Amino acid sequence: MNRSALGIRRPGNWKVALGGVLACILIAGLVLGPRLLRLYRVVHLFDEDVIVQNFLHMEDVFPVTTIAASSEPFRFPQGATITLPAQLAINGDTVDTQVHFDHTKVTGLLVIKDGQIVFEEYYRGHSEDGYHMSWSVAKSFVSALVGIAFAEGALDSIDDPVTKYVPQLQGSGYAGVRIKDILQMSSGVRFNEDYSDFSSDVNRLRRILAWGGSLDELAESLEVEVPPGTRHHYVSIDTQVLGMLLVRITGTSLSQYLEEKLWHPLGMEYPATFIVDDDGMELALGGLSASLRDYAKLGYLYLNEGRWGDEQVVPRQWVLDSVTPDAPHLLPGKDNPQSNTAWGYGYQWWIPLNPDGEYMAVGFGNQFIYVYPKEHLVIVKNTANHHYSSDIGYYHGMDVALFREIASGLR
Repeated sequence: MNRSALGIRRPGNWKVALGGVLACILIAGLVLGPRLLRLYRVVHLFDEDVIVQNFLHMEDVFPVTTIAASSEPFRFPQGATITLPAQLAINGDTVDTQVHFDHTKVTGLLVIKDGQIVFEEYYRGHSEDGYHMSWSVAKSFVSALVGIAFAEGALDSIDDPVTKYVPQLQGSGYAGVRIKDILQMSSGVRFNEDYSDFSSDVNRLRRILAWGGSLDELAESLEVEVPPGTRHHYVSIDTQVLGMLLVRITGTSLSQYLEEKLWHPLGMEYPATFIVDDDGMELALGGLSASLRDYAKLGYLYLNEGRWGDEQVVPRQWVLDSVTPDAPHLLPGKDNPQSNTAWGYGYQWWIPLNPDGEYMAVGFGNQFIYVYPKEHLVIVKNTANHHYSSDIGYYHGMDVALFREIASGLR
């Protein structure tokens, strides 16, 4: 009887089998390892001990594409340096400015008055040439690009349904929805924006970025909640749809179009990055990382009604329409039954309570581009606030109070 019939194996066979198992584990590790690491980082993205590092180095967490700096950089001239207000008042309380900065982990603040830098400070490892995650501040850049594309004739009208240009959205909640309603976060699409809810749509989006998948397919999966143009409901994926629109009508990537139409004309001093999904599509709704000074240039462009030097980069009327709520559901007010926010809204720009002509680009964790045309003032603020989701209204109100105190001190 031979050895195999007795169940006796050659001594080396188990080594071959073990080697095969180990090889499979190694291959799986090589394939899945980067995704598992990214998933871990996404789960812990906003943890107090790593949030600053993450916001400053999103390229270490997600795949990105790079936007090149301008070959002719513009630098704001230096003006007389101001001192920040020592205290801030909100809701009847007084808070020390430094306490607020420490509590919310401010990483950078830039104040530009009359076209000159009057305050510029960096904290917690941020720097003049460093990137910082924009989150939803990116939405205001996307809005500007839609305005440029419209001026160039790539769109017939913003009253057109988005499905005229992006037919893949036919059958989704965006079918027949006007581009204007999407710009004004009034698409009527159901979307849960609660970052603290694991099963929310915004966290579905984060898992796509972490584990892989298509942002376009996420947009295609959403359904109607209310008739479009009737209610202001902040839906981040609306901006993703605008990104899809731009890619379709311009025939180029969002990053390339941003580089060509804004980054170079505005003399951006430093490169930027944009988070992309597995298909190379940018996270249009909030994936931009750039320097504090280059964020300020968008604010300064809008302060000057879309004009940069001798060039009208964004149409003047587009800028004015972008920062002017034109329907009841878009007006600022704490008791507006047609809005889920107290602030007003334009084309991806916010209008604060009791506005004096001010408007803002705002992102998660207290990212701001604040524009106050009457005072010829632009303020940019980067923050890594791990408390943000606990009381968004309070932290927003605190920063608007800061900006208004700065403006008052400059009069």
